[in-house]
Amino acid sequence: MNSKETPAVQVPHPPLTDYYQSEPDRQAYLRRIFDDTAADYDRIESMLAWGTGPRYRRQALERAGLKSGMRVLDVGVGTGLVAAQACALVGDPALVTGIDPSPGMMAASNLPAEMVMIEGRAESLPFPDNHFDFLSMGYALRHIGDLSAAFAEFERVLKPGGRLCLLEITRPRSRMAKWLLKAYMRSLIPLMTRFVSGKQDTATIWRYFWDSIEACVPPADVTQALNAVKLAQVNRHLELGIFSEYQAVKTPSDEPQA
Repeated sequence: MNSKETPAVQVPHPPLTDYYQSEPDRQAYLRRIFDDTAADYDRIESMLAWGTGPRYRRQALERAGLKSGMRVLDVGVGTGLVAAQACALVGDPALVTGIDPSPGMMAASNLPAEMVMIEGRAESLPFPDNHFDFLSMGYALRHIGDLSAAFAEFERVLKPGGRLCLLEITRPRSRMAKWLLKAYMRSLIPLMTRFVSGKQDTATIWRYFWDSIEACVPPADVTQALNAVKLAQVNRHLELGIFSEYQAVKTPSDEPQA
């Protein structure tokens, strides 16, 4: 569908008023809760993924075309779970830059010292045009305030021919699968956090994650928003019915736009 016929997606989901009251409150809430839970994040994530997270992230980056020697921007770098795999694949951590609005999450990372880490937001990237060969983002799409603005920035900073890979968890289509995932993420994981953290926010953030997944715009809206900023070869690869990999390529300047 032509982007002129349908308005581009502005926000990934409506305000979740159990956590914050309005869209302007979203960024302040997210920064606080991510900063407060950063020290526990990797341990809980490992429990959630049953230890398969590093392998899956690496495979997803490879499927999207990440290769040795590429200059990479990892948006929403957090504690560096995606960036660590990017560093290994490109062969030189100095080629990888991470950006995140939470200084607490970046401080909790265990990434190579050569990698560049910058505080900032997806909607306003502090980099020149046509700068990166590859852009990744792991499970942060739901936390962006304006998808259209962020995707326009992604397109801007990628070099012509540069590749994009956005990882996100998507609601299962099956009612039973959705119920099981909801129970796991919203009830079981928060309960398990009591054994590794004494912070209430550590349980809250995992309940918030499910609620933001449940409220997030459907995959068709995400691909529409990527197409709207003139990215080409937009594709969604799905693993296990819930892991969405949004892939795209910036059209080289000597090729016509799709």
